[in-house]
Amino acid sequence: MSSDTPQTAEAHITEEETRLQKVQDLRAAGYEPYGYTYDNKNPIGDVVSTYEALGPEAHSEDVVSIAGRIMAKRGHGKAIFGNIRDISGSVQVYATINTLGEDTYAHLLSLDVGDIVGITGKPFRSKRGELTIAIATITLLTKAIHPLPEKYHGLQNKEMRYRRRYVDLIANPEVRDVFKTRSTVLHQIRNMLHDQDFMEVETPVLNTVYGGASARPFTTHHNELEQDLFLRISLELPLKRLLVGGFERIFEIGHVFRNEGISFKHNPEYTLMEIYQAYADYHDMMRLTETMIAGLVHRIHGRYDIVYQGQALDFTPPFKRLTLGDALQEHAGVSITDSDEVLLKKALSLGLEIHQEPLRGELINFIYDKAVESHLIQPVFILDYPWETSPLAKRKRDDKNLVERFELIINKMEVANAFSELNDPIEQHARLMEQEKARESGWDEAHVMDEDFVLALKYGMPPAAGLGIGIDRVVMLLTDQASIRDVLFFPHMRDSHVQ
Repeated sequence: MSSDTPQTAEAHITEEETRLQKVQDLRAAGYEPYGYTYDNKNPIGDVVSTYEALGPEAHSEDVVSIAGRIMAKRGHGKAIFGNIRDISGSVQVYATINTLGEDTYAHLLSLDVGDIVGITGKPFRSKRGELTIAIATITLLTKAIHPLPEKYHGLQNKEMRYRRRYVDLIANPEVRDVFKTRSTVLHQIRNMLHDQDFMEVETPVLNTVYGGASARPFTTHHNELEQDLFLRISLELPLKRLLVGGFERIFEIGHVFRNEGISFKHNPEYTLMEIYQAYADYHDMMRLTETMIAGLVHRIHGRYDIVYQGQALDFTPPFKRLTLGDALQEHAGVSITDSDEVLLKKALSLGLEIHQEPLRGELINFIYDKAVESHLIQPVFILDYPWETSPLAKRKRDDKNLVERFELIINKMEVANAFSELNDPIEQHARLMEQEKARESGWDEAHVMDEDFVLALKYGMPPAAGLGIGIDRVVMLLTDQASIRDVLFFPHMRDSHVQ
């Protein structure tokens, strides 16, 4: 096959033209190269497992019906071998001119790597010990016009793999396993929460006021309403309104959008899960989080200890608890109660660039990001943050300078964020007003005022705890993927013409 050898751009064009001619020839002969349906009643993976015990050179009289993509094809005189792959696996196929007849054999020879076919035939074990299907009938279901990447190297270019994920999934079947695991993770999370009487809900993606997080939004416009709208940056405020309305255990898994930088752990669009439970606090959410994360690790890997990017991680519950104050003291040599001057000096020594007078919360966050997080490898809950950094969280019961908040850090990466929810409308309004002042001073990622949310709190929201988990980062850990782009089917990419 020409597509089994390296291709130049000119050769690709020539092969594509050749395949287009085959389409025309097939239609001229009265054959439609793009079929409608096929009874592939035997997934290839099931065929492989069913006939695993077939002995050397043994033949079965069973007739199987499979469908999939031709991934390899090689002729040997009047016999031909190939490999067919579907979502469940791959199997070798075999035919001779004597068994198929000249016309069908010629049709088989004309097929290309990449074509999708339906095949019926009998399983047997080849002389080399490989399970093989002896082709009885073959039906072209889809003619592939563009050749696949050269088979011995596959599609290795990272950028091309992200841009043409459909080819990546064909050329690198192990990538499919990553996304199968992602589906399993979502399924298991939903099962765990449903078993604890949480109800899944959906809230709007488009909002007139964006809130619930410190982030810059994407802005759009509704022509009929003549109104600017924002893609949501969080799920939090609509879900809290539902707590006001009487729902006590709710969760949502949905996409959020943040107009921020791109990195190995950031994509402008990503999947976030938020959970809210009435009459609970952040200690309850810690227990729920470690049960969920440890349970997922055990469900996927069958154990609690795994290796992620060469680093051994132990998810045996309970996870370690460490206050933010202790973490700062241990790794940065500053106290959470230090003066703004001391914190600023430390931040400057770590490379902070000052464009306007930084807020205390910004200084603490910067020091934590630069000097602390990189030391946190094993799963650990970092607890109790300054109130200035968490305007939606409830003050700590025994220290009003802190809030009852935690982040779960795994291998230097934040995976979850949670707190006891602030339900005092007066304090909430005051906190959001402080955020508005911060915005006016130049911090464009500060929270915005949402008067309707404050009004909702005035009707009374029960004591509650909330939890946010980055689904993509969880999948990264569970599938040993170094970048968030490797767990998103279609990550955002810069326009290809931009250098």
